Amino acid sequence: MTTTVLWVTVLAASLLSFGLKLAGHLIPEHWLATERVQRTSTLVTVALLVALVVVQTFADGQALVVDARVPALAVAAIALALRAPFILVVLLAAATAAGLRALGWG
Repeated sequence: MTTTVLWVTVLAASLLSFGLKLAGHLIPEHWLATERVQRTSTLVTVALLVALVVVQTFADGQALVVDARVPALAVAAIALALRAPFILVVLLAAATAAGLRALGWG
């Protein structure tokens, strides 16, 4: 990939991003106030967050990896299900991953 192609790609993505943000401001508010649109936007947000977590947990470049991150994610999910404060969820997951890595796994 040449430098020119890279810059054209970056500029095109920037313009597309700006256009999407501008469209969000220009769309009438009552179009976005419907129940269907609100439900869809909530589901899309959750789906994107789940996809990010899955990729960061199970991927290492092009490889599928099961290491200390997987049990840490399970501990975080259990803590969230028990309605633990978010900082505690993060600390429990980090402690789980650190403990497993200290034991030589991951």
